[in-house]
Amino acid sequence: MVLILVAFLTALGIAPAAADTPQHRPAYHFSPAKNWMNDPNGLVFHKGVYHLFFQYNPLGDRWGNMSWGHATSTDLVHWDEQPVAIPFDANEGVFSGSVVVDTANSSGFGTAQNPPLVAMYTSAYTPASGRDGIQAQSLAYSTDDGQTWTKYSGNPVIDIGSREFRDPKVFWYAPANEWRMVAVVANEHKVLIWRSTDLKQWTRLSEFGPRNAIGGVWECPDLFPLAVDGDPANVKWVMLVSLNPGGIAGGSGTQYFVGDFDGTTFTADGPATYEPPAGTLLQGFENGYAGWTPAGTAFGSQPAAGALPGQQTVTGYVGERLVNSFIDFDAAQGELTSPSFTIDQRHLNFLIGGGRHPAVPGATQGDPGGEVFTDFETLDPATNLPSGWSATGDFVGYGATSSGLPYHQGDKVLDTCVVPDKCDLAVGTFVSPEFTVTRDWVNLLIAGGTHPLGTSGPTVVELVSGGRVVGSVTGNSSGDMDWRHIDASSVRGETARIVVRDENSTGDWGHLMVDDIRFSDTAAGPRDTQTTVNLVVDGDVVRSSTGTDSEALDWASWDLADLQGRSAQIRIVDHSSGGWGHILADQFMLASAPAKNGTDRADWVDYGRDNYAGVTFNGLPDEQRISIGWMNNWQYAQDVPTSPWRGQMTMPRTLSLVSSATGPQLRQTPVAGVDRALVNRDKEQAKVRPVATGERATGLDATVARVEVRVALGSAAEAGVVLRRSADGSVGTRVGVRRDGTLVVDRTRSGDVGFNALFPSVEEAPVTVRDGEVTFTAYLDRSSVEVLAQGGQRSVTDLIYPPASATGVATYAVGGTAKAVDVKVTPLRP
Repeated sequence: MVLILVAFLTALGIAPAAADTPQHRPAYHFSPAKNWMNDPNGLVFHKGVYHLFFQYNPLGDRWGNMSWGHATSTDLVHWDEQPVAIPFDANEGVFSGSVVVDTANSSGFGTAQNPPLVAMYTSAYTPASGRDGIQAQSLAYSTDDGQTWTKYSGNPVIDIGSREFRDPKVFWYAPANEWRMVAVVANEHKVLIWRSTDLKQWTRLSEFGPRNAIGGVWECPDLFPLAVDGDPANVKWVMLVSLNPGGIAGGSGTQYFVGDFDGTTFTADGPATYEPPAGTLLQGFENGYAGWTPAGTAFGSQPAAGALPGQQTVTGYVGERLVNSFIDFDAAQGELTSPSFTIDQRHLNFLIGGGRHPAVPGATQGDPGGEVFTDFETLDPATNLPSGWSATGDFVGYGATSSGLPYHQGDKVLDTCVVPDKCDLAVGTFVSPEFTVTRDWVNLLIAGGTHPLGTSGPTVVELVSGGRVVGSVTGNSSGDMDWRHIDASSVRGETARIVVRDENSTGDWGHLMVDDIRFSDTAAGPRDTQTTVNLVVDGDVVRSSTGTDSEALDWASWDLADLQGRSAQIRIVDHSSGGWGHILADQFMLASAPAKNGTDRADWVDYGRDNYAGVTFNGLPDEQRISIGWMNNWQYAQDVPTSPWRGQMTMPRTLSLVSSATGPQLRQTPVAGVDRALVNRDKEQAKVRPVATGERATGLDATVARVEVRVALGSAAEAGVVLRRSADGSVGTRVGVRRDGTLVVDRTRSGDVGFNALFPSVEEAPVTVRDGEVTFTAYLDRSSVEVLAQGGQRSVTDLIYPPASATGVATYAVGGTAKAVDVKVTPLRP
């Protein structure tokens, strides 16, 4: 009966609500009662209450309609959700920012007797504002302890005309008796520092960056002092910078810098620039291409002197010239090939930037040929569809339209974003006339949403025969059209139809673009759109690297140990004419040691996949620096299997600086409220000695708990514990250490891992192994594990989605026998 009801509702275009998932609702991490949540905003302690504001969609469980949600707590463990604090409106989305207690009423928004709370947030302007896409900084204030907020009539207070200027963090700088603010120019990898006396008038002081990790846009900065080892005579400043993508574990991540701040400029410790290992320079492009051969039009006749017309600022190259294929605004394509050289050192180091378009096996260039079924150029004037095509749902009365999408053929494209004012919200189908299948493959150009058949709200093109879907393809979360294919061989000789199905109304690429449907004896695509640097040996590409969608070049390194003495060529390839359709390169150098890129050189707040946009509380003494991050990753955040909410925060952590051989490092410990929530039960323990290769149940249970672990490796290459393990061992999250000094969190079989291909992962963090032993502590909640090791200097935070029945704890060893794995489980009060 349930299946019949679901089918009936679906036929009417009414999607049934997603099932509630209480088994994943965190017990001591904040999550909203419903809807979407991301970055923490405006963390402030005021009158004994911790205020957590956060990016929130009051209208749905995916990103959109950005507003500030609000929650309060007196212990950072038990939270009360409050009404939406600062809602979006027709003119602006309310993006990330911060809140201060204006104790002296410098803003004039309150009184001396009742100082206001003042929020600075990023106004993300909408088309209705007349400034579509511009990001500027604005104020709102509250005189009733954060319960209601008023937007300042003089907004915005800082506007530099940028689409990438966001995430202001305001703090009081006592030595100058003034306010300071840090915000990012995201795509330029810069943090801007500003001053003010009244929070309304701001003066720009300096900028910091680019530096270290630049593999994605910079976001959510924070700047604060900390005493090293608790010594008030040795105070350093810490700069937090989140970036996405480009995190150490993939996707979203947060790096930190330790240095000095004089009220105007932040100066990070260590050298301002990175010097790669010395070696033999093959080419630095200061004297033209010098024997390198260009083909096509992308590389011109000589290297570029920095940025080309229409390009953002290019940084990170050496000297005055570099390879830059940003010719004709990304439209040009071509290759640049070096002379042959002999590989006589272990590593080839080089600088690379530009588009993130790796080489794809089987990709082809040019027209794939075949019999055109429809190219949407010849249309029935009454329907704007090819003869015999029909529409259902919102698409009745609409059809193909002219388009300027990259890579499409001719003038017109079938686009499900055709309904005025609905675009991603429109749902329905376009259906072809019936035809007889005479070829093995249906090839077509497609772009738009990546929502496959079988997921909620698919955006797909289907081949339907005999009432069943023979095969389907979906979009690529892009506006760049690409060739895809459907295998029709199983229904050759039978009748079929093409159905363009858009049932997605989430606003997240909830539409499709389709063109040039063809029948062929060979499968087409994908289109070769690589922007790469390749090493070619005997005509084969044996190494390949691509850019990071950045105009800042960074070092890459290839290990050539297996190619010593071989003859090789370097080939720089630009086969892309879409977004970021260019490649940057410089300084090809053979060396005995690898160059390190910014990701490897950076210090990381967390080595897991799910700790992003973390910032610290205002309103606390400096020695009580507490942070909270968003426990998610933009790679899969909108797909996580929770309902009716999506998003949760990390465990609040106290930050400190401790000395190390490489300089002060950040240390993280749970706030006191977490430990106060512990339920003793004499701390259930298991001492497993020895641990042979494989897994061994301990008899302990841990669902919402602190799990303390001591590993004595013995002869094992790796050993540790399996958390949230099912009785049959098919589900579990491994947390362990390797002999080489690597802390490992493996969630590849942690429960529901199939909702996104990027979710199953193994995280690694460097730790010190002393006398074959390592200790660590894992804080478990119903859908997360946070591992702290090396005295809190190493952190790994990961989401997990095990079934409620998976509560067991096991020990494991790999490649030998561990001398011991001691486990202590202390449950936490839900």
